[in-house]
Amino acid sequence: MSRMFWFTVGAGSGVYAVVKTRRAAERFTPSGLADQLAALGHGARLFSGQVREGMAEHETELRSRLELAHADRPDQTALPPTPEGAPDTSSPDTSSPGRTAAKRRGST
Repeated sequence: MSRMFWFTVGAGSGVYAVVKTRRAAERFTPSGLADQLAALGHGARLFSGQVREGMAEHETELRSRLELAHADRPDQTALPPTPEGAPDTSSPDTSSPGRTAAKRRGST
């Protein structure tokens, strides 16, 4: 009885090793690599879609908390009034480090 048990265990582990080796070898063929890249691209698209949905939900929640009007384009939304003494961020910053030295001096 003991010999039959160990024979079955050996045969089962041999079959398992052959199947695992065959699957691993298939993964490194050109078609296997193409399948893996396609699966990776699909997963990335799903992930980015979920991130966009989460961002939209969070934006909606923030807009409702701040009582901002919904607009089709985010650049046309009304900003809340700035408190007195706070810097006005609605106009572009003209002192950005990206400007050239000549423009900073006032000459064009």
